[in-house]
Amino acid sequence: MPLSHSVVLRLVVTAIATTFVGFGVNAILRPDHALTFFEFQPPTSVVDKQMVDSLMAIYGVRDIFMGAAIYAASYFGTRSTLGWTLIAASSVAFADGSICWTHGQGHWNHWGYAPMIAVAGSLLLGVFDRV
Repeated sequence: MPLSHSVVLRLVVTAIATTFVGFGVNAILRPDHALTFFEFQPPTSVVDKQMVDSLMAIYGVRDIFMGAAIYAASYFGTRSTLGWTLIAASSVAFADGSICWTHGQGHWNHWGYAPMIAVAGSLLLGVFDRV
């Protein structure tokens, strides 16, 4: 059986999607805690805190969407669709890390898992299948 058809790979993908949903729910319900993944300091003024909390909610909705898109591609799409969805999700994680890097910290909290998602996507695309 080719790696791209692996049942274990589908379980890994489900875990990835669930992680995104969990990050999203955390960002909406606990914005101060979610901010620690970026290693940013919480704002001190009330107005700034309201703004950051709103931005964290936007981030949370984005992460929930990414998890839902991965679930949908996994259950209703093709392996290729799921693979490209994971590649796109890994690019979001890489971008988040790049933004943190410009602030001098927190980038490895994102760059650490981005390659794993990209590899899972590549496996689904058949990059490592034997010819």
